[in-house]
Amino acid sequence: MPTIGVNKADFYKALGKEYTKEEFEELCFDFGIELDEDTSESKRPMVDGVEEAPQLKIEIPANRYDMLCFEGIAMNLNIFLGRQPMPNYTLKPPSDGQLQTVTVSKETEQIRKYFSCAILRNVKFTKERYESFIALQDKLHANLARNRTLVAIGTHDLDTIEGPFTYEALPPEQIEFAPLNSTKVMNAKQMMEHFEKDKHLSRYLHIIRDSPVYPIIYDKNRTVLSMPPIINSNHSKITLETRNVFIDITATDKTKLELTNHIIVTMFSQYCEEPFTVEPVKIVSEHNGETRETPDLTPRHTQASASFINSVCGLSESREKLCKSLERMCYKAKPSTTDEDKLEVDIPVTRADVLHEADIMEDAAVAYGFNSIPRKFTSSTSFTAASLPINKLADIIRLESAMAGWAEVMPLILCSHDENYGWLNQAPKDDAKPVVLQNPKTAEYQIVRTSLIPGLLKTVRENKRHAVPMKIFEVSDVCYQDPSKERKSRNERHFAACWYGKSSGFEQVHGLLDRVMMMLKAAFVTKEQGIEGKGTEGLGYWIEEVEDPTYLPGHAAAIYVRLAADSKAQRIGIFGILHPTVLKKFELPFPTSTLELNVEVFI
Repeated sequence: MPTIGVNKADFYKALGKEYTKEEFEELCFDFGIELDEDTSESKRPMVDGVEEAPQLKIEIPANRYDMLCFEGIAMNLNIFLGRQPMPNYTLKPPSDGQLQTVTVSKETEQIRKYFSCAILRNVKFTKERYESFIALQDKLHANLARNRTLVAIGTHDLDTIEGPFTYEALPPEQIEFAPLNSTKVMNAKQMMEHFEKDKHLSRYLHIIRDSPVYPIIYDKNRTVLSMPPIINSNHSKITLETRNVFIDITATDKTKLELTNHIIVTMFSQYCEEPFTVEPVKIVSEHNGETRETPDLTPRHTQASASFINSVCGLSESREKLCKSLERMCYKAKPSTTDEDKLEVDIPVTRADVLHEADIMEDAAVAYGFNSIPRKFTSSTSFTAASLPINKLADIIRLESAMAGWAEVMPLILCSHDENYGWLNQAPKDDAKPVVLQNPKTAEYQIVRTSLIPGLLKTVRENKRHAVPMKIFEVSDVCYQDPSKERKSRNERHFAACWYGKSSGFEQVHGLLDRVMMMLKAAFVTKEQGIEGKGTEGLGYWIEEVEDPTYLPGHAAAIYVRLAADSKAQRIGIFGILHPTVLKKFELPFPTSTLELNVEVFI
């Protein structure tokens, strides 16, 4: 979790009370944050010959981007304590009605295609406010922006530049300006070489260095504002005397682009001459349909169930009291007039962490008080610790497989696209698309697996020095895209086994299949009996030869089940001897047979 340091005296002044360490720790606990350190109790470093002022170092939840600065923590705690209401953030266009404009060129799609903007008018900076403003940008860059790869922020003294502005992408040789804290004019290519030795900026050079074009922002007179995500121009740098701040934000992630804009303007608009007002900017981006005015400070509207909140927290609060509790957590809430159970909730732009009704329930619990929540449920029908049926079934299959002499393994659920498809001679299917990671750290972890087989084969590969045969199995989840689900994905519990040795082991995996099916009380039937629903009153299964590119031709069989005489037959799995090309991809010299089936049909 991020740790934010705040000046102790200034912070207690903002909260309107001097706290003892114990009192402040209790307040932090009540709100769901943690005091990591009070530096007044230890030796502090010297700054310009004077000992640094005491600080409170506060741990903030990783998803609370609105608390990454002094202003955010103080505002949230003051609202929680009832000392102030949630600010009403408003957009205030210029008196002449003419908004500043930024035109985005089509070439930016090659490098950082999203752009957002805002203006803070008549800001009153002090040394502390200025330092907090810069520190918030650094915290957002390090956390939300993933070290500027997703989002980059630029702040400029609007009085030193003149709109309208343009956001372009040009070859590095054509970009020339004096970078921040320098008077020497360089082109972008020279800057890349110059900043290689800079301990701070060298970390970001790789983001655009190999691109044929670099992003660049100009004003009306072709004066450079910044070259995101590397550095701003020295011409427009902000100082303590800056009164009008122009904020530019470029990104590769649209959602985080707007979130970053919201956090910056909501935290520091309180220092404007007219507090909590923000001047919008018109973004002209016709090539991708992104023309709009930013920022949009409209709260998100949703509904929450009072009975859901009460049942999970073990409470019996009225809708009116729940609304009061939510107001302490920055929401605006009121009872619904159309549904006796619903609350109409407005989520402010500062609360990007609220994604679901469960998040609202959690905040209601925080506002009610962790220590005030009943320690046990009064209802005898409340929650129990019973296992889910699918987990019980998985445990039974594990036990039977282990008793048959097979060893359980637990590979990672992430794999590469090639391992999941190409190495198995397969291609993604329209009805079983994988869940893809948007920003994978390595090529090895690109998607969530849709089969257990790659994990088993990788396990064998990493243990080839062990004696053969190897007999391993896994009972775990695979994942598929599913637009009909709330989370747009669904898990499916599979059972898979792998035999690796000097013989194919086909009969071994076949025998394990028979053992598992016997344990599941599934009788073996012929294909004709299974299709016609004859030969068994209950569960029946049969196998049928099938051609599958993962397996040797003529050496694979599909597994079918019929759950009852009046139900339809369905294919639940496949087993067979792997094709030599599959073995070569996974670097396995000996024959290998695998089995995989969906066990959820047996629930």
